Amino acid sequence: MDFSVSARLRDLAERTHAFIEQDIIPFEKDPRWGEHGPSEDMRLEMNALARKAGVFAPHVPKEFGGLGLGHLDRAFVFEEAGYSILGPSAMHCGAPDEGNVHLLDVVANTEQRRTYLEPLCRGARSCFAMTEPGGAGADPMMMQTTAELTSDGYVLNGRKWLITGARNASFMIIMAKTVGLGDADGATMFLTKLPRDGIVIERDMNTMDSSFAGGHSVIRFDNLVLQKEDILGAPGEGFKYAQVRLAPARLTHCMRWLGSARRAHDTAARYAATRHAFGKVLGEHEGVGFKLADNDMEIRSARLSLQQAAWVLDQGERGTTESSMAKVQCSETIWNVVDRSMQILGGAGITDETPVERIFREVRGFRIYDGPSEVHRWSLARKALKRAGRNA
Repeated sequence: MDFSVSARLRDLAERTHAFIEQDIIPFEKDPRWGEHGPSEDMRLEMNALARKAGVFAPHVPKEFGGLGLGHLDRAFVFEEAGYSILGPSAMHCGAPDEGNVHLLDVVANTEQRRTYLEPLCRGARSCFAMTEPGGAGADPMMMQTTAELTSDGYVLNGRKWLITGARNASFMIIMAKTVGLGDADGATMFLTKLPRDGIVIERDMNTMDSSFAGGHSVIRFDNLVLQKEDILGAPGEGFKYAQVRLAPARLTHCMRWLGSARRAHDTAARYAATRHAFGKVLGEHEGVGFKLADNDMEIRSARLSLQQAAWVLDQGERGTTESSMAKVQCSETIWNVVDRSMQILGGAGITDETPVERIFREVRGFRIYDGPSEVHRWSLARKALKRAGRNA
């Protein structure tokens, strides 16, 4: 790896940080930011500011007006976007849209690029429907939603939940277990515009986080009929395409939340540098100073891990092992950094007088979604045992 940063990329990261501090952090007190994310009019207002600042959707392919940033370049910019929890929504580089841009760019055919990818790149929202209550989650093979091939087309039935951004999304990517294809049976991805008959948003789920536009919904498919032209990629290849999406999406989550952890650390460091207790500056007490030192070291380690994994993806490799390691390292480091920051702030840390309390609630879920730490460790352990068996 070359650890140098181009002047162009450094400038973009600096402009992104300035945009977040000057234009987006003030929105954190906006009453339009509710329990299920920023309202649509608030999101569009922030999007307009991002366009004006020249930092809107920098990951988008150049053919659709983006900068076409590679995986490693995104690490520098997305971390700055995450310095405010609202930053990814403002810059249109948050989940699930950013991951869907990548998936469609790799898999979609010409018509699907025009119908779905281009509007998404321009600012439309989307959702990705895979997780199920009692079914697909950490183990996608447990998927229960079915797509049965009939004379009318593919008939989908089932229920999904924790579907991020479903409310007001313009289209949906659906993962379903295909039935009736013989050797091609398996999971298949479908594309469909929203809203439409056969797709019911049953309710919005109340979760700890509130940063994702559209919240998290429970979705029901009632005899939804789709056609072969609605299939993304090839029938029965859904799990393969999910891997196309998952490894990069894990890393971009790491990048964005690392920015939020850095914000929490900076807040705590400023407090520790000015607050006096027991006769001296708070940060001069080793119990506090060591926490700041641990934060700095762990942020650096997490950043290097995710950047190396992103570099592997830029080389054209799958990066499944590297992204799994980075996901666990980053999600747990981010949690530890924010927790330490709250501890340093004391009573102020558990109030909304600083951004740390909200960051604390937001980042906890990252140790669960995109694969719980335990699942990634289980997978990494299997690989370690396999290597040991080969070398025995």
